[in-house]
Amino acid sequence: MSDARTEQTRRRIVQAACDAIAEVGFEGVRMRLIAERAGVSTALLHYHFDNREKLFLAAMAYSFEHAGAEDYQAAPPTEQPNTWMLARIIDACLPRTPELRRDFLLWQELWLRAARDVDSRLLAVDLYRQMRDWAAGVIQAGIANGEFTDCTVSRVADLLLVLTDGYGIRLLLDDPQLTLDDARAAVWLALSADLGLTGAFPASKVSLRR
Repeated sequence: MSDARTEQTRRRIVQAACDAIAEVGFEGVRMRLIAERAGVSTALLHYHFDNREKLFLAAMAYSFEHAGAEDYQAAPPTEQPNTWMLARIIDACLPRTPELRRDFLLWQELWLRAARDVDSRLLAVDLYRQMRDWAAGVIQAGIANGEFTDCTVSRVADLLLVLTDGYGIRLLLDDPQLTLDDARAAVWLALSADLGLTGAFPASKVSLRR
C-alpha cells in the first residue's frame, strides 16, 4: 500500500471514529462499528490502531486540528485582523455547525476519560494548552498593533476558554434560553472589557453550512 493510500485510509478511519464516538459515546463504540463506517476490514483497522484507546486519542487530535478550519484559516481583513481572528476562535469553540457540534461531543468524552485515564488526561491538558496559546497569540498581536489595550494575556485567554466551554454546553443541550448570537455576544462583551473593544462581534466572511 502506498504512503498516500495508507494516509488516506488512516484519515478515513479517524473520521469514522469521530462520528461514531460522538454518536454513541466511547463506552458504546466498538472497533467493528468504526471499521464498517470507514469501509475497511477489522484487520486493516487493527493494522492502523491496536485498540479503541489509541484510536480515540487519534480522533481527538484530528478533531482539534480541524475544528472550525473553514473560518479561522480564511484570510483576515486588513483592518483589525486580530479582532476578526479572536472572533473566529470564539466561533471555533462553540458547537454552531454539525461538525463543531460533533467535535464538542468528543470533548465531553475526553473530559470523562481524562478523569480516569492518564493518556487522555495528558492529551486534554496539551490540547487546552494549544488552544490557550492560540488565543494568547492573537491577543498579544492585537496589543502589539494597537487593536487591544494592554491586559493580562493569559487571564483573557483562559476567560475565553472558560466562557466558550460553558456556553457551548448550553448550546449543545439546545437550551431554549440561549441562542448562538446570545453566546457570541456574551463572550465578546466579557473579553471587550479587558481588551478595550467597543464594537459588536465581527461576523465571519465565510458562509456557514446549515
